[in-house]
Amino acid sequence: MTIKERSRIRRQKITGHLSHGYAEADDWDLEFWLKQTPQDRLSALVAIRNDIKKVNPERLKES
Repeated sequence: MTIKERSRIRRQKITGHLSHGYAEADDWDLEFWLKQTPQDRLSALVAIRNDIKKVNPERLKES
């Protein structure tokens, strides 16, 4: 998948929220992730890990 394809798909999936404080943001974030399936949560974690590997590969090296 090309970067343009990934970008297009990501823009279609982005969910945003405007909060009026940290507590409201925390509540919204928790509610958002609780609505996701376990597969969606795992997929997000893997995507974040893969992004970290690209930006800072030293951070995920085995000890």
